[in-house]
Amino acid sequence: MKNPLEEITSIAHQLPIPVLSDINKRIGDWLASGGKETDPYIEQQLRFAKRFVEAN
Repeated sequence: MKNPLEEITSIAHQLPIPVLSDINKRIGDWLASGGKETDPYIEQQLRFAKRFVEAN
């Protein structure tokens, strides 16, 4: 499995700008607070992005 951030990047072109901006802000805040790129929170954001793409 790829790094969750890489997976989000690979589907970013399928997400509307407001959704992508929200995910980016959440991940940025997480990383700024000391979180890691491989934490479950980042995987949660990836699941959200995948569900959004599948639903639209």
